[in-house]
Amino acid sequence: MISLVPPPPPAAPPAGPLVPTTLPPLTTALPRLPGLRPVRPQLWLVATEAHQDTVSRYAPLVLATEELARAEEFRRSGDRATYLCAHVGLRRLLGAHLDIAPRAVSVARAPCPCCGEPHGRPVLPDGRLHFSLSHCEGLSLIAVATSPVGVDIERVPAPHTVAEASEVLHPAEAAELAALTPALRPAAFARVWTRKEAYLKGLGVGLGADPSADYVGSGAVPAAPTGWLLADVTVPDGHHAAVALRQ
Repeated sequence: MISLVPPPPPAAPPAGPLVPTTLPPLTTALPRLPGLRPVRPQLWLVATEAHQDTVSRYAPLVLATEELARAEEFRRSGDRATYLCAHVGLRRLLGAHLDIAPRAVSVARAPCPCCGEPHGRPVLPDGRLHFSLSHCEGLSLIAVATSPVGVDIERVPAPHTVAEASEVLHPAEAAELAALTPALRPAAFARVWTRKEAYLKGLGVGLGADPSADYVGSGAVPAAPTGWLLADVTVPDGHHAAVALRQ
């Protein structure tokens, strides 16, 4: 007789926003990293101000030539510092998980789901871990997980930006924003946009896909697409962030 074991139930959605761990600066050793859980990503917040002095000296010893060249393309020194802090932080975390030196971490590009060319999301060649990285001025957010994951962090936009960008939202999301008072729309837009971009990054398509095609909601609780965990992430005031994890 064949015994059919039912699949495990889907993971319960988070009760509220997930709280990231603050990444310690290079002068402080990383804490012992907990084991990765299949139903939750590890989230790390990187404050540029706490890292930039040491990272400027450390980055040439750790980052790939392509990453260093990309950093030089930023015109503003603050943007360049945030990029370097984010990428050095990512290599520190991946190295700690893999038990190798940060400079030994090798990052490749997955095939693009849209066209098959090798410019999809960054991946580790052996696929042992999945990760995602996002940064805005002064802050970065990193996720490490056992399955495809995406994160996004953004500043809450100015009101005129919301009016200009609402057309790229799902029609139901645009209607939700239109029903709010003008003062509430920027924060609601930031919730929608970070959820949407985190999900698209998790899929590996990024903004190469139509952002209006999927509904993620603007309310307090995200509307997770089937097969995904979608959660807001607690970040400093004036910002919003979200994470998407394939279940």
